[in-house]
Amino acid sequence: MHVIVIGGGIGGLAAALSLHAAGIEVDVYESVAELKPLGVGINVLPHAVRELTELGLAERLAANAIATEALVYTNRLGQEIWREPRGQLAGYKWPQFSIHRGLLQMLLLEAVIERLGRGRVHVAHAAERVESSENYAEAWLRKPNGESVRVRGDVVIAADGIHSVLRSQFYPNEGQPIWNKRVLWRAVTESEPFWGGRTMIMSGYQDEKFVCYPISPEHAQRGRSLINWIAELRFPESKAWRREDWNRHGEVADFLPRFEDWKFPWLDVPKLIRGAAQVFEYPLVDRDPAPSWVFGRVTLLGDAAHPMYPIGSNGASQAILDARTLAYELSANADIDRALAAYDEARRPATSKIVLANRQNGPEEVMQTVHDRAPTGFTNIDDVISKEELEAVHKRYKLIAGFDCETLNNRPSLQPVTARGT
Repeated sequence: MHVIVIGGGIGGLAAALSLHAAGIEVDVYESVAELKPLGVGINVLPHAVRELTELGLAERLAANAIATEALVYTNRLGQEIWREPRGQLAGYKWPQFSIHRGLLQMLLLEAVIERLGRGRVHVAHAAERVESSENYAEAWLRKPNGESVRVRGDVVIAADGIHSVLRSQFYPNEGQPIWNKRVLWRAVTESEPFWGGRTMIMSGYQDEKFVCYPISPEHAQRGRSLINWIAELRFPESKAWRREDWNRHGEVADFLPRFEDWKFPWLDVPKLIRGAAQVFEYPLVDRDPAPSWVFGRVTLLGDAAHPMYPIGSNGASQAILDARTLAYELSANADIDRALAAYDEARRPATSKIVLANRQNGPEEVMQTVHDRAPTGFTNIDDVISKEELEAVHKRYKLIAGFDCETLNNRPSLQPVTARGT
């Protein structure tokens, strides 16, 4: 079997590694001329860390990430709403990692080149279209010089992101991603550690939110923290915004005034914002869940399949789960069409639930609830929201997103059948 992967992001590279582990021949095609460690920080949840561990990447991850030990929600005054352990401290068999997105992508790329060979990664090949026949699929790609290249595989995986050219071929009337009138600004800033240097903070409510967490073990070894942070604001319905792009430079003046008084005993938010060397701007967008991901011998994966709000730390993690599930099904089923159908059945409904849950703020709904009930703050959080209500919200989201501790720890492996025991 030969599989063509269109897109060299986290999902596409994880797919290449997973397929290779299953003994399947893979070629990866990426539109940019050079893959670089772009972006800022992301979280990789235990269910995705499990998959990367089974791909033999645990040591590389641990050496380049912070093992997140706690998640804390506060209101915009810094008053604590909810605190819970994360990763192995919460009973998972695998940690939760906070890492620079570009670094994770480079780790995956390095592993792909080591295992598949450099010649299997083809840069500067932009997807144009794809066609499927009964027994194979073909993709047409464009080089920078205008030359058109046609490649054939038993399967083509469209992992070409939220603006997927290949998805638009199957859903031509879908239009641009849906913007919910919220904008994110993201950056990293070196700072003093807060709350032990392994804590993830979410503060505010849906109209004004600040998220931050450390991502660099190198800084931690020096007694410092490289803090990834996200500032989020809601704008009026009449507001227009620019096309979403993780690498668009943003202006601090567009959002800092709304956070000037966010000075907590344990964190000075405006100081953190001002300390960033560069800031990236991104409108908060997603797409409606698609009715199918499979079109003959072509299938969608990652953001091309299920773009979602970055709530609950799920985007990259779900792309990794897509990759592992697809490789598993292709290795477990002799019939390729049956394998693709099984992949669609396993992953599309699951991710659709997450997309819809994230539109309702996912587990962060507790921040909105507290703001609605106590907009000027509180003396005792138990007077505002019960522990049982807080626990129920988080339990429900973990079940939806597939990282409930008991379920994950006891779930069968997604290691491709032909790779087990190797």
